[in-house]
Amino acid sequence: MQNDIKIPLESLNRKHRQVVCYPKFMPVDFEHKLNELRELGIEYIEFTGRSHINDIAVLGKGCVGIVLVAHTKDRKVALKLRRTDAPRSGMNHEAFILEKANAVGVGPRLLGVTPNCLLMEYVDGLLLPQWLKASNRMNDGTRVRTVLRSILEQAFRLDNAGLDHGELSYGPKHIIIRPNDGAVILDFESGSLSRRVSNVTSVSQFLFIGSSIGRRVSKILDNLNQDIVDVLRVYKRHRTKKNFDRILESCSL
Repeated sequence: MQNDIKIPLESLNRKHRQVVCYPKFMPVDFEHKLNELRELGIEYIEFTGRSHINDIAVLGKGCVGIVLVAHTKDRKVALKLRRTDAPRSGMNHEAFILEKANAVGVGPRLLGVTPNCLLMEYVDGLLLPQWLKASNRMNDGTRVRTVLRSILEQAFRLDNAGLDHGELSYGPKHIIIRPNDGAVILDFESGSLSRRVSNVTSVSQFLFIGSSIGRRVSKILDNLNQDIVDVLRVYKRHRTKKNFDRILESCSL
């Protein structure tokens, strides 16, 4: 498999063009995207990451878009390209939701949007499961508590903003921890301002209840309170700061 290949826009070969226009390459679609990339100031695309399309490395692959590393004249960025078979006609909805999340200090910073492209701050770090595994080896409960509290507080800010992320129960793919232990919630393509919010309850269930991550967290936080389910149920009915603080207390955060 090919990894860590940085290519100027004008030098993309057939395989890389097929990634840009995944899953079906069409010359007209490629030219549209190329023009939009120029408009956003993209000079290079870097094919690197944990996912692959054929044998080409990418940061991520979802039902709406392909996420790549890209470079402008002065910075490294994350670039989401709309799939040719995407269920959405453009990237404006996700950009709008991400902008609302940014307004409460959540998510990678939105840098630009065109019909087929979403440009965001590049977030370097480890996905939460890998970070927790490393922290568990170091037996550093203080660092883990700080990160988990930050994740819950971000989820609470989203709840207060009326913005439901939609996929925080699948936290392994949507939470990344920077080298300085800063937690970042990613991927707002399923976000909604009209759906009932469940960010705190969803991420709490993922972090503390019944998953492999929950079991790992329980070992690190050896005094995790067993009434967490009841506390979450109360918060779900009444999303108040007082009830949120009870969640933090129940989780020893």
